Amino acid sequence: MKLAFIGTGKIIADALFAVQPVETIDITAIWARPHSRDKAEKFAEEFNIPEVYTDYAELLENTAADTVYIGLINSAHYPYAKEALLAGKNVILEKPFTGFYDQTVELQKIAGEKGLFIFEAVTVLHNEIMSHMKSNIEKLGKIKLVLCNYSQYSSRYDEYLQGVIPHAFDAEYYGGALFDINIYNIHYCVNLLGEPENVQYYPNLGPNGIDTSGALVLSYKDFTAVCTGAKDTDSPGYVTIQGEKGYMRIEGKPNIADKLMVTYIDENAEAGGRDAAGSVIRPFITEYYTAPEKHHRMTEEFEDFARIADSKDYASAKILLDETVQVMNVLEKARLSANIIFNRE
Repeated sequence: MKLAFIGTGKIIADALFAVQPVETIDITAIWARPHSRDKAEKFAEEFNIPEVYTDYAELLENTAADTVYIGLINSAHYPYAKEALLAGKNVILEKPFTGFYDQTVELQKIAGEKGLFIFEAVTVLHNEIMSHMKSNIEKLGKIKLVLCNYSQYSSRYDEYLQGVIPHAFDAEYYGGALFDINIYNIHYCVNLLGEPENVQYYPNLGPNGIDTSGALVLSYKDFTAVCTGAKDTDSPGYVTIQGEKGYMRIEGKPNIADKLMVTYIDENAEAGGRDAAGSVIRPFITEYYTAPEKHHRMTEEFEDFARIADSKDYASAKILLDETVQVMNVLEKARLSANIIFNRE
């Protein structure tokens, strides 16, 4: 994969570091808005990037890259991705994919018609913890409850409280806790359990009407999932899936999950009385899984993107993109249920 980086923000710095050990990726260029050219040139010097552009159309026309990684503000994702696809480039698009469901469907359609790849850069889909959860979920029996929490006090929240509205807390730029942080919880639910039948979001709204935190309720046929996400408070993160025969749990922030506990009934042992609360003490088997240490939490996704694109693995790409489409549908239903309004440009 020959890759061009679009943007100069923190996520670009993370991504440039993350791809360093990926031998199948060759970085050809970086793009910045004219006022950020100095930052792009510093990145180019640090990471040996041969080309720096400030004209996006020029980059798409002249760069040797076959793929662009777009790490811009949320509201820029759709137009920049569409322009790249129309220019014949594959796209890696940071989460959230777009601001609107129909934009996601449109990008999916363009990529399909042109035989191109478009990926959502969301770490949880490329973490071995997720695949281990998927292979063990049947041990839990009939699923009854899912609880997810990703909360971290935003570095921009204090200035937001002072009346300065950064992009992360601005509806004009498709900010807010739902799209920025709760999206990880939604990906766990959709990947492991499918698309919910009903969606309702209960946000805590800031003075400009954006959600600074909130609880998302996803209703499935036989169970409920509750996903909380916060940028205005801190608490330990987790993902817990509870079934009639056991449960599995991730401790820590869902986007960097590295340990999984799976506990399920030992069918060959007998129950052992009751505990102090009067609950039946059931015999359990508990298994632990620790993911291999990686260079950076984003490294695995870039390894996957390069492998899929270079080998023309359209089947794997479709699985990933289909999930992105489902997640964007959930996000839009959630946002509208809470009357959070995003304006189109």
